Amino acid sequence: MKVVFSTLFTVLVAAFGSQAQTFTEETNQYRNHYKEEFLHSENSPLKAADLSYLQFYEPDSTYRVVAHFEKAKGKSFEMPTYSGMNKTYVKYGVLKFKVNGRRQKLTVYRSLSLQQLAKYKDYLFVPFKDKTNGDETYGGGRYIDLKTTDLKDGTCVLDFNKAYNPYCAYSTGYNCPIPPLNNHLALSITAGEKNFTKHHQEASIK
Repeated sequence: MKVVFSTLFTVLVAAFGSQAQTFTEETNQYRNHYKEEFLHSENSPLKAADLSYLQFYEPDSTYRVVAHFEKAKGKSFEMPTYSGMNKTYVKYGVLKFKVNGRRQKLTVYRSLSLQQLAKYKDYLFVPFKDKTNGDETYGGGRYIDLKTTDLKDGTCVLDFNKAYNPYCAYSTGYNCPIPPLNNHLALSITAGEKNFTKHHQEASIK
């Protein structure tokens, strides 16, 4: 009996361990692709030598949640950016979910200018702030990208492990949208991209 139980336990551990490893590998693969994009973007603030300064929280599947999506019909409005310019967005809907047992919600936006481009016609934008901003993560907030095809049957997988910094976290001269007040979360999201460390190291050298 003990042998059977031990064998079953080993199988279960291997199965769950494999799933965890798969999630970690998937997240790391996404991050490697994310880094590579900086080298191919025309207006990238980073060069190859800067990529080693990109820092991330360890992959954590508890921050990959299934959210309930409610479609909205909002009028276009001007979202302020950190450069002082505005960008035109429309409220696309609301995501309701739980993180660590606490109910949360985030508004999803759609850029009217990007919607006109074939490459970004399905692009959706979730800017947000949380309690880690200004400490472990960039003070100006972070972003998550979605596509209209990610919204299926009124649900959506919201993965904070894919939260990334706006270009303003790396350099000045960019028009980075400021996360609206309704997208400020009253908890710490310890997942996704952390502070860009090059600034801190350069400051310590001076």
